[in-house]
Amino acid sequence: MFRPMARRKQQLSDAECIEVLTRELRGVLSLLGDDDYPYGVPLNHYYCPEDGKLYFHGGKKGHRVDAMRRHDKASFCVCDAGYRKEGEWALNIRSVIVFGRMEIIEDRETLERITRALSRKFTDDEAYIDEEIAKFAAGTLLCALVPEHITGKLVNEA
Repeated sequence: MFRPMARRKQQLSDAECIEVLTRELRGVLSLLGDDDYPYGVPLNHYYCPEDGKLYFHGGKKGHRVDAMRRHDKASFCVCDAGYRKEGEWALNIRSVIVFGRMEIIEDRETLERITRALSRKFTDDEAYIDEEIAKFAAGTLLCALVPEHITGKLVNEA
């Protein structure tokens, strides 16, 4: 169902893919949008090692939510900042693409737990996190991308 990578020598291991998904702060969620146009939206995310899902949170209305409800298939792409080998100008960039299906999480306890974990990627200020959750949790939609296929590669941009 999913295509094999054409340049297998560049393929990342499963562990490397998870490391990129865990460490990086943002990626682009791609959905089938209005009039079947692709809709890619940059989002921060949380990769949950316990269930292997990618979580996103945001408002309860909008293009992203409408697209998810209409068609649950999605992809999410994450790239790292890259690195240069000594003496080379070209960047070596690791990218990961996750293919799967979106699901909306209704459980308030899960929403708060995942939102805390996501927030900790950006700050360790627990008082701030508590305050934000108290103010905004009721108006927040939590959704998950349930992976069906994950692939990653290391590309040298030379």
